[in-house]
Amino acid sequence: MGYRVAVVGATGNVGRELLNILAEREFPATEVAALASRRSAGTEVTFGDDTLTVKDLEQFDFTGWDIALFAIGSDGSKTYAPKAAKAGCVVIDNSSLYRYDPDVPLIVPEVNPDAIEGYSKKNIIANPNCSTAQMVVALKPLHDRATVTRVVVSTYQSVSGSGKSAMDELWNQTKGVYVPGQEVEPKVYPKQIAFNVIPHIDVFMDDGSTKEEWKMVAETKKIVDPKIKVTATCVRVPVFVGHSEAINVEFEQPLDADEARDILRQSPGIVVVDKREDGGYVTPIECVGEYATYVSRIRDDQTRDNALNLWCVSDNLRKGAALNAVQIAELLGRRVLKKG
Repeated sequence: MGYRVAVVGATGNVGRELLNILAEREFPATEVAALASRRSAGTEVTFGDDTLTVKDLEQFDFTGWDIALFAIGSDGSKTYAPKAAKAGCVVIDNSSLYRYDPDVPLIVPEVNPDAIEGYSKKNIIANPNCSTAQMVVALKPLHDRATVTRVVVSTYQSVSGSGKSAMDELWNQTKGVYVPGQEVEPKVYPKQIAFNVIPHIDVFMDDGSTKEEWKMVAETKKIVDPKIKVTATCVRVPVFVGHSEAINVEFEQPLDADEARDILRQSPGIVVVDKREDGGYVTPIECVGEYATYVSRIRDDQTRDNALNLWCVSDNLRKGAALNAVQIAELLGRRVLKKG
């Protein structure tokens, strides 16, 4: 006996990845519904070897469905997630709406699987921010060994994190650089993204940080350890898919690069590629379509005691969103629902 699964936002970047990953991982689903807004109803999306006709989310009845994977943003989740949860369907939400709610678990299965038990308070589970998800996968095994005290992270985030319109903007601006008269003014971003980097993701907050930076701080504390101090600078770069992060980590106990490398090699969800030679590291283009979080450039920080530097790369549409949500669904099935 399997699960009835609804994918909400099935026509978007993350929604399509959810369908792909459910099929790739052979999630034990007896039925899958693809849902989206009324304007997308009737269109078709691919699910493995099958084609699904998209249904109107507004008219959909979640009664009798086991799991709903939401990828429609905070406004949509605010309207429809409580309806699905009230109907008895467990919601796994990709938006930021519920991440900081104390009654909603925020889960990365390799990091805090036991938090799944808290789902029943609201019948909702939150998926973390894309930049947070890959970082905490790398931090957790090191934290278990030597206790992380402080993290300084700079991100290099791809445009797919802003959706299809941002990917189109990068593509069209890039073409416009080479074709006189076809220059494209920025609409998605405040400045040109082609051949540029923008140190601004999400809205600015009163302290000068952006909300994306604040998310990394708050979510790392909730997922890993509230005692960890985190400071982040989040930057949008002209890459289509794949987020990269330069992470400096300080520990309570001594931990050198060699031991950290061995620990990470044995940790779930991580692939270490760390050769001290030309090309002996992973870049975003190499991680597209992959499940793993890749860690490279592991080295001692010579300026601080008990500190390391890491380079961390992952497909943000997968581990940063869709894959993590499906892994949560798998965890929910093993630990709680037990129908698969």
